[in-house]
Amino acid sequence: MRLPLFILKYTHYEYWPWWLFYLPVLPYWLYLAFKTNSMAYFSAANPSIPLGGFFGESKSDILKLIDAQYLPRTIEVEHISFEALLLKLDIACIPFPLIAKPDVGERGDNVAKINNETELNIYHLKATNKYIVQEFVDFEIELGVLYSRLPNEDKGCITSITRKEFLMVTGNGTSTIKELMQQTTRARFQISRLNHEMGIKINTILPKGTKRLLEPIGNHCRGTRFVNNNFLINETLNFVFDKICLPINGFYYGRFDLKINSIEEMYLGKNIKIMELNGASSEPGHIYDTEYNLLNAYHDLLQHWKRLAEISKQNILRGYQSVPFSEIVKSYFKFVVWK
Repeated sequence: MRLPLFILKYTHYEYWPWWLFYLPVLPYWLYLAFKTNSMAYFSAANPSIPLGGFFGESKSDILKLIDAQYLPRTIEVEHISFEALLLKLDIACIPFPLIAKPDVGERGDNVAKINNETELNIYHLKATNKYIVQEFVDFEIELGVLYSRLPNEDKGCITSITRKEFLMVTGNGTSTIKELMQQTTRARFQISRLNHEMGIKINTILPKGTKRLLEPIGNHCRGTRFVNNNFLINETLNFVFDKICLPINGFYYGRFDLKINSIEEMYLGKNIKIMELNGASSEPGHIYDTEYNLLNAYHDLLQHWKRLAEISKQNILRGYQSVPFSEIVKSYFKFVVWK
């Protein structure tokens, strides 16, 4: 007997609303705020990013801080005609398919893989705010890598690596895509959304053994499975990310969402493409691995919060001020209105 989704949502913490997951650890945040003498201590973690990258930061502005060799080709789009957009794509040598996403956004909101000009025109017409377009990197491995460095140290370290397994189904020759989705909890949560996006295609019967990728965007809320890959962490990889991060002035804590061609090449610092860099609000994504339990997840989360607080405290002592907590609240409501 399959449990209803509303029950599964609250019996598996990876599906909890963010506020419910964080509610039990709120006292620890207050403790860290007391120790750092700032309710918004985290805003001092990355002086080069507004609010430390806690919320509402510009993706394009952050990407500009990173060496171009590690980035996919990217353009910014704001207040231009569709014809001008196509010209910018041509100049930047960005072919279809491509990725479009809001310049300011959270948790994969309005991120889309665009396959042709028709789809891009629809996205462009719907966009009410600035967005960015990136080349689609077809490397098979996507990771979330959380890196941090104390301001008084010359080297940093990786504390979390999450591998992303995209939502897909495998055909049996008799079932439709929608029926195949009914067979797993993760896919069931996405049926309503994909039924709207795929239309009649969701009733396609796949040949036996045929795999169909249902969601190319690696966000947990869109059905991607997060897998703990912390076993990949070693001094060689720490050195690779020091090489990426040390030139980024004023950056000490954040998670890179990136694609790599292979693990072996990543250790050599080759074929690494960073799609996004998130700041102070970055989570260690491995805690959402289905093999993890809630106590271990909270333990690892609080260890990262402790590290973030120490970084922020050192920056505050060096003269970088955290913003008033009211500024955090104001920015949040401004973002809600902006959306």
